Amino acid sequence: MDVRVKFLGGAQSVTGSKYVLDIDDFRLMVDCGLFQGLKELRLRNWTPFEIEPASVDAIVLTHAHIDHTGYLPRLVKEGFSGPIYCTEATRDLLEIMLMDSAKLQEEEAEFARKKGYSKHENPQPLYNQKDVLKSLELLQPIHFESIINISRNISLEFYQAGHILGAAIARLKLKGEQQTKEVVFSGDLGRYDNPMHEDPAAIKTADILFIESTYGNRSNLANDPEAELARCIHDSMARKGVLMIPAFSVGRTQLILYYLASLLEQKAIPDIPVYLDSPMALSVTSLYKKHNECHKLDEFHLQDAPSLFDHPNFHYIREQDRSMALNMIPKDAIIISASGMCTGGRILHHLYHRLRKPQDTLLFVGYQGKGTRGGRILNGESEIKMFGELVPVNCHVESIDGLSAHADREELLRWAGQLISPPKMTFIVHGEKDASENFAQLLHTQFGYNTMVPNYMESYELFDSI
Repeated sequence: MDVRVKFLGGAQSVTGSKYVLDIDDFRLMVDCGLFQGLKELRLRNWTPFEIEPASVDAIVLTHAHIDHTGYLPRLVKEGFSGPIYCTEATRDLLEIMLMDSAKLQEEEAEFARKKGYSKHENPQPLYNQKDVLKSLELLQPIHFESIINISRNISLEFYQAGHILGAAIARLKLKGEQQTKEVVFSGDLGRYDNPMHEDPAAIKTADILFIESTYGNRSNLANDPEAELARCIHDSMARKGVLMIPAFSVGRTQLILYYLASLLEQKAIPDIPVYLDSPMALSVTSLYKKHNECHKLDEFHLQDAPSLFDHPNFHYIREQDRSMALNMIPKDAIIISASGMCTGGRILHHLYHRLRKPQDTLLFVGYQGKGTRGGRILNGESEIKMFGELVPVNCHVESIDGLSAHADREELLRWAGQLISPPKMTFIVHGEKDASENFAQLLHTQFGYNTMVPNYMESYELFDSI
């Protein structure tokens, strides 16, 4: 059995994760993410796909985030028709997230057409809602820690990754004529001792390891994120403004609500309204009650009155007119909206109105990719282009690292160090170049791992015969 891998994304970047394994005559893709952030990365979404989509026999998804799944409808549109394996919670999330992605793209294309700021005479979305529906029909959900055969000599098993609802570590077993080899994809790993999600499952053996490195060169410094959040809220209220929190609809929003409910119950922050202005986040939040196997919240958090997500200070906004009305609130309120990196969604309208207001505060609670609006604001740019207009950044800007759903450097090392012996090859993926290279060196120095930081479109031979 000959096995090769090609990196079509997630190589020296934290976006567009796509890894193609050619296992003899079987072609398997692990993750199928959309490129986000820098324009040079986003343009890759529009170039002809590097391999024939119809040649892919199956896809394995580690979790539902768009940078790991958002290209699926495009791939299906261009000819892929095989099974897509994921956890049950990921399946449910994708019904929400991919449809939301398609709607946003359709709306942005229509808005660009009306306003005339696109270079194209008739701008089109990358895919539409019909493409999403075709993709959803291909999903084949499986339970954690249940082994399924995806071909005659390839089996798959998922383990808890602790990153978001349904996030998985994927273990592939390749059964050759002489021996069996294990290929492990970490997916995105969560933090240890997270109040909502289980710790990442310990993996003891791997012949080939693919490990993320989003925070491969840094620690999440906030030892008490709840206290840091309280401080930011008090500072914002002292400025007599409104606090905006861009947050990913899956995982981050629910964690913020968890901390806010706790702070309100302790009377550690003012008794102010919290507006969750993200229809997708509302739908995702309801899935926590359905998928108890994916988190450690108990019945007290989810079903007592009021439950964690039904706190009387929480106001859920679905209607567009109510969302726009939030721009008229002068002070003493918290608005949570998506997307987390300010690349799209309702947060853009709030930023458009409030970035220019010195009394308002923008609080980042997660990683901001290079080239994203969030990343550029966090890096201190004085004005940001939105809806074809340059908007001055006059508001106060804060960030809390400790709320990230990604394992930091020490936690990544802790997880990787549980392997009984070093893998034959360890690929450092899903991280910016500096983070990946730093983490590769740490793994080599501390554990003797044979590490590689692949380039975009680079190929490696994993096994020449098994």
